[in-house]
Amino acid sequence: MTDWLGMAAAPRTSRPELKAQVLARAVVAPRRTAWPLAAAALLVLGVVGSGLLWRRAVRLQTDLAAARDTLGLLRQPGTRVIAIPVVTAGRPGELTIFADSLSHRWLVTCHNLTPNAPGEAYQLWFVTERGMRTAALMPMDRPAPMVVALDMPQGAGKVVGVAMSLEPRVGSAEPKGPMVFHVDL
Repeated sequence: MTDWLGMAAAPRTSRPELKAQVLARAVVAPRRTAWPLAAAALLVLGVVGSGLLWRRAVRLQTDLAAARDTLGLLRQPGTRVIAIPVVTAGRPGELTIFADSLSHRWLVTCHNLTPNAPGEAYQLWFVTERGMRTAALMPMDRPAPMVVALDMPQGAGKVVGVAMSLEPRVGSAEPKGPMVFHVDL
């Protein structure tokens, strides 16, 4: 590399006024600070943090509204509790219905039911004066408890019972599979 230096042009001295101009400009030039960049970063962090807090607050409000709805259903003076013992595949379990006669809603909890085989699901039925009406399709893939809130069927007459059958995973318009239970209310 040093061999090439010999071929370089001869050094030149710059004009004396050019040196003075460069030094004057360096002294007068405003120094750039990092505060605008820091302020922008702080603003971005504030917006992102506010969005995350807002999303969490909305989720908490939704969860709180659902809990209040459930507690309201359970505490109504017209709520009737119906406990139905269930045995599935030799395993004892229970289905509990909290039936609110004022709002015409049910809160159904299932505990310790045997998980469904692939392609199957439990289907809950309202037994009405005009026949069976589907209430809920409950695919249970694991033995965890399940909770379902249901509105009573419109135009079906009085609900006189409840039943559960084992149906295809997509559900049925009428019970076709084996009955797990059938209870008159």
